[in-house]
Amino acid sequence: MPQVRRDAGPGYGRPGTGAGPYRGSVPPQQSQGYDDYDGYNTGQVYGGGGPGGPQQGGYDSRPRPNWGRRIKWTVLTVVVVVAVASVATYFWADGKLRREVDLSKVIDRPEAGDGTNYLIVGSDSREGMTSEQKKNLHTGSVEGKRTDSMMILHDGSNGPTLISLPRDSGVEIPSFVGSQSGKKYPGTGRRTKLNAAYAEDGPELLVRTIEYNTKLHIDHYVEIGFAGFANIVDAIGGVELDIPKAFKDKDSGSDFQAGKQTLNGSQALAFVRARKAFATSDLARTKNQQKFLAALANQAASPGTVLNPFQLYPTLGAGLDTLIVDKDMSLWSLGNMFFAMKGVNSGEGTSLNMPMSGITNGFVMWDKAKVQQLVQQLNNDEKVTVTDGN
Repeated sequence: MPQVRRDAGPGYGRPGTGAGPYRGSVPPQQSQGYDDYDGYNTGQVYGGGGPGGPQQGGYDSRPRPNWGRRIKWTVLTVVVVVAVASVATYFWADGKLRREVDLSKVIDRPEAGDGTNYLIVGSDSREGMTSEQKKNLHTGSVEGKRTDSMMILHDGSNGPTLISLPRDSGVEIPSFVGSQSGKKYPGTGRRTKLNAAYAEDGPELLVRTIEYNTKLHIDHYVEIGFAGFANIVDAIGGVELDIPKAFKDKDSGSDFQAGKQTLNGSQALAFVRARKAFATSDLARTKNQQKFLAALANQAASPGTVLNPFQLYPTLGAGLDTLIVDKDMSLWSLGNMFFAMKGVNSGEGTSLNMPMSGITNGFVMWDKAKVQQLVQQLNNDEKVTVTDGN
């Protein structure tokens, strides 16, 4: 028996009659009103379009990802990380520099010209080397240290210029103030070989002697010993060099064939120290030193080293632990020096020996007129046209 609601009016439940709560022919599931039974909206289901979820109903309540914003924050995060790492690396490296040379002790200095002049010194210091290293590097066990090579690197607007100073150069030792005693020693006109100045009173007297004999102001001093030199070469994986002619030198341990080859630390040290294999002895050696140091700087300053932390940090560690610089040297200035050396290797600059007029009693004599012209061009930051004639 059908059940009839007591409150139902006439026509209840008969569609199409126009009577009751569903007027006309609108089915209950399409009604826009509320159901009298439970009070819920029968025209829309909250949370999606049925069993298939929101996609089946043609409506997605989830917001679309903002890729522009994500990319922006990713880039910003990378930039911040790189910046923090760069700053940390800078202070780490800057703190490792051995600022031991006080150029303020150098007296009667010539005026500074345009550009920057670096005095680069390779010493025969065996500091920190084991007996095995001394044997492998053919350095011997001589106490103390002397200058094995000396170069002036001028960094200016007309390209870098690298000038080798033969250690047998005949120079006058001027008046100077002792770097340790503070006592002033008057000049007596005494002439000796350039490397004797370093042996007598260290870097400060060497700078004083070079400035006095050239009238060129030295802005920065950089020195590296045997061990540090070999360690840097090994840290960057060796240095490729084209050796034009085969040669041997028993004293330095050199034994090279002609052609392109990659030199490790001990081979590189033997190459730059070799003297007796050449007829012109020290002059030929300075040319080899220029060639190798420019190649070393070119590789050390290359993107493959600078942008690769697995090479950058070992290279910095190997070099900065043994580099001795002046008290005013910044890491920025040191970096500029390496990039200037790289410029010499790439052909953007000039390399030469200090112009000489001959050899007298074992002394390499400088050509005074050419030296004066060279210094004038460097001070004025002009393109160097002077040649060494070798």
